[in-house]
Amino acid sequence: MLQTFRGTIIDCIGDPFFDPIDNCVRYFCDGLLVVENGYVIAVGEYAELSSEYDRIEPIDYRGQFIVPGFIDCHIHFPQTEMMAAYGEQLLTWLSTYTFPTERKFENKAYGVEVADVFLKELIRNGTTTALVYGAVFPQSVDALFEAALEMNLRLIAGKVMMDRHAPEYLCDTARESYRDSKDLIQKWHNKGRLLYAITPRFAVTSSPEQLSLAGRLLQEFPDVYLQTHLSENLAEIDLVKELFPDRAGYLDVYDHCGLVGNRSVFAHCIHLTNDELKRLAETQAAIAFCPTSNLFLGSGLFPLERAKSQKPPIKVGLGTDIGAGTSFSMLQTAKVAYEVAQLQQQKLSPFQALFLATLGGARALNLAHKIGSFNRGQEADFVVLNPRSTPLMAFRNPPLTQLSLTEIADRLFALLIMGDDRAVEATHIMGKRLK
Repeated sequence: MLQTFRGTIIDCIGDPFFDPIDNCVRYFCDGLLVVENGYVIAVGEYAELSSEYDRIEPIDYRGQFIVPGFIDCHIHFPQTEMMAAYGEQLLTWLSTYTFPTERKFENKAYGVEVADVFLKELIRNGTTTALVYGAVFPQSVDALFEAALEMNLRLIAGKVMMDRHAPEYLCDTARESYRDSKDLIQKWHNKGRLLYAITPRFAVTSSPEQLSLAGRLLQEFPDVYLQTHLSENLAEIDLVKELFPDRAGYLDVYDHCGLVGNRSVFAHCIHLTNDELKRLAETQAAIAFCPTSNLFLGSGLFPLERAKSQKPPIKVGLGTDIGAGTSFSMLQTAKVAYEVAQLQQQKLSPFQALFLATLGGARALNLAHKIGSFNRGQEADFVVLNPRSTPLMAFRNPPLTQLSLTEIADRLFALLIMGDDRAVEATHIMGKRLK
């Protein structure tokens, strides 16, 4: 069960938003990644490691980049079918497109069908870990977890909790959502590489009682996750103020119910106040930055520089937010993240983008001890990226055998801007090639 992989190996070992590049980016131009029984046991220059492992013929990815698997911190499995639904902002978009589509997941057979498409798209795009919304129906989560277990994926998911301001056919009750979520936690959490996330859709669609019971679940199962939406859209924020007039703000609605902690991931967070940013930092909660979705729905520009300048810093990862998001590709998501920064006269370097998609996402999910880098003992989920995957990219990136850190940054940036699923040469899960 010993495997070796040869190529240009790049990973982050620190945060390039704060640390000098030389201290937080590790690279080997002609590197060797050594995997045993699905775990990394060594990484380094081929010339230094090859004699120790010369009995194993390496899988040859020379001329390509080997990077940790991409981590999607916010995505909706039931919205796969409704990507590119036209022309609305958040609240109207939900009622017009999302809710009717999610109704189909009452039928588990349909959920099984979509789960197959959904997980294959993740793998095809190099995403090896994702934090995923199910539908309100428990069987939708069963369908997703069953498929993910078979593929041995590191996946976090949960049943949507939603007991008001939605069609009756999608509403549970506070007690039903508590009971169903508890049953799913006991059935799936820590089974294989699967983990559970308590999932109130957002404050608008959950009563105070439902949010309080979500907080009780976090107390009863302190190692599960909490995922929800926060401050995505200005009309949404105004509605939350109307529904919760006694709370100091949107984040305080969740905080009051015990939902803000170091295993909480809040999607979007575009319009946060300074006090809310400070509170996220204090509690070690995380933000999922979803640039393609934010632009598609006209929600706004996420203030990445302000979020990352907090002391202590806020954990931030990238999310595709399918189906308001426009691509499963984390390369395309990182490209739009760069453009969002540019629109605010800010910078997002290629190594910062790689960090957000790998180690930053792992830290956001409290999984940096398992995924996100090539440290010894890490689960060997990784992606092979071909910088010459299209004719134009091949013209842009002539073959080179030795690359300086500056040249690697240039090639990596070109991959982020020009690349998509075609640039993903291979996706390996615990060392096993799935694409």
